[in-house]
Amino acid sequence: MKISEHIDALRREGALFADAIATTDPDAPVPTCPDWQLRDLVRHTGQVHRWATAYVAHGHQGPLDEAAQEAAWGPVPADAALVGWFREGHAGLLEALENAPAELDCWAFLPAPSPLAFWARRQAHETAVHRVDAEAAAGRATSPTDGAFALDGIGELVDGFLVGPLARLRSAQERTLLIRPTDGAEPWLVRISQEPVRVERGTAPADCEVDGTAHQLYLLLWNRLPLTRVEVSGDRTLFDLWRETAQIRWS
Repeated sequence: MKISEHIDALRREGALFADAIATTDPDAPVPTCPDWQLRDLVRHTGQVHRWATAYVAHGHQGPLDEAAQEAAWGPVPADAALVGWFREGHAGLLEALENAPAELDCWAFLPAPSPLAFWARRQAHETAVHRVDAEAAAGRATSPTDGAFALDGIGELVDGFLVGPLARLRSAQERTLLIRPTDGAEPWLVRISQEPVRVERGTAPADCEVDGTAHQLYLLLWNRLPLTRVEVSGDRTLFDLWRETAQIRWS
């Protein structure tokens, strides 16, 4: 996807997030994040937007230390100000991305064609996944995800986050998961062992295979959809391992 397409997705997902939280009690539980109430979700997402904006707007060359990170976040808002605070941070991130030069040089933590491409993509998917959480807290049906964007999000997770040396997805014996979108994309074959995850594209025999639309698989692999909502064949216990260890945490 192009940078402009990721920015457009970020704009859409942020607007859906804001709509979901605008009429929902901050005390509402977030079913997809069992330890959180809605206020926790909003504060987290708003802080991430401000954190990302700091890199794009100021070109920081390394991870922000604790003091700089807290400065980027600003004060934590009271419940009555949460929606406006979220909208403000989302708008600031969009403005920073739209105004950044193509040759932007700043820190990024996943491979990408450029730092600007990284931050546009990462924040689009960060916001999309948490938009699903916001809609769940509001008791709303999950808004559909564009197929190309969903496939891009699967790729970011599988080819980016999970292949890194610090990723926690491991198995004492090699196990394989085939992720097969039913709406046209080439499958992913994920090899899980004691070593960092290896990923191939194409069809091959696997211990477990999951089939679904790009939208369904995007939500499933980001742990926002029950396994019962897709077609599964083979060893379903592999997904117990996935649920426990294929998680991206803010730390």
